[in-house]
Amino acid sequence: MTDWESLRARAREVCAKAYAPYSGYPVGAAGLVDDGRVVAGCNVENAGYGVALCAECGLVSELVAGGGGRLVAVACVNRLGEAILPCGRCRQLLWEHGGAALEVDTPLGIQTMAQLLPQAFGPEALDHIREA
Repeated sequence: MTDWESLRARAREVCAKAYAPYSGYPVGAAGLVDDGRVVAGCNVENAGYGVALCAECGLVSELVAGGGGRLVAVACVNRLGEAILPCGRCRQLLWEHGGAALEVDTPLGIQTMAQLLPQAFGPEALDHIREA
């Protein structure tokens, strides 16, 4: 059972540490791992806009650096603490580390990655080609 309030609180906490001088739009993300750990990240912008890092990138980096595992729940928030959706690139990143069943806190309530990224491209698509 996911403690969504604790996950949202961690996302708000790390959002306050975001580096967003260009957009002025700090984002925090927190994820529950299948072993009970909570991982988090904040956005880190760059003067070369295309090399900015989304909060979810930091979250996944902490997941992998901490030994891996599978994400089971993710919350992303803005400066006001409101639930926001991960961007398309980050949905793909989250799919890789949580899959179709990963639950995401959205402005419309909890939804799975399968709902947020239907017909996603994942590792199984690569396996299918390798086996052909």
